[in-house]
Amino acid sequence: MALIYEKKDGIAYLTLNRPEAHNAIDPETVLELLKAWEDYRDDGNLRCAIITGAGDQTFCSGADLGKLIPLFTGAKKPETEADKQIQRNPLLAQKALLRDFELYKPVIAAVNGQAIAGGMELLYSTDLRVAAEGARFGLQEVKWSIFPMGGSSVKLPRQLPYARAMEILLTGELMSAEEALRHGFVNKVVPRDQVLTEAERYARLIVANGPMAVTAIKKAVLTNIGLTLNEGLAKEMEIAIPVFLSEDAKEGPRAFKEKRAPQYKGR
Repeated sequence: MALIYEKKDGIAYLTLNRPEAHNAIDPETVLELLKAWEDYRDDGNLRCAIITGAGDQTFCSGADLGKLIPLFTGAKKPETEADKQIQRNPLLAQKALLRDFELYKPVIAAVNGQAIAGGMELLYSTDLRVAAEGARFGLQEVKWSIFPMGGSSVKLPRQLPYARAMEILLTGELMSAEEALRHGFVNKVVPRDQVLTEAERYARLIVANGPMAVTAIKKAVLTNIGLTLNEGLAKEMEIAIPVFLSEDAKEGPRAFKEKRAPQYKGR
């Protein structure tokens, strides 16, 4: 099983499960990841997701250079059914890494170790990131004459200062967890054995909030990027009004007034 997918208390847990291969993404992982993201998106009982890696060394080392990349370059003929699906539709890998996957529910990354290449690119589409002490981040595709096409040339300069982003893209050198924290690329750096615990703390806070408000806020932020100020404000109003007209928007203030926990229904 290349991916362990579990659900508990409104939280979806996705664990990349190839520790012997540094949790590299092979064709099977692509298909299982995509199926999990689709289930998380469509399951009304799930309000937050946590993605992490198995083991204590690597979150994800990116695409499997022996099993996945050769399918893209034509250097390898498909052997398994997963190989055939990937070769027929290479964009499945992009969707699995959330590059081209529309998802407005929140995703938290519990970065238990190295996040390299596609592993770092997956982080761009997560909303909160908790990293282990000693974790490192980077894009080494340039060393192997591969373009980091998981959104790196577009998203990384928006999430890091330009010069630092270009240093990572052009040199292939790695960034420490402490530097990632200084630049705001991660929210917290904690001891390795506390990474999942801290990610779950964030997730429980989000799960307790109004689900319509949570998804609407994320949608507004993502869709407003690149718009002018006036266009963004208009789009924000368009997205916000249905939340204000919802049953949950009545329940929240009522619960506050009655000094009790709100019971949100997502409608």
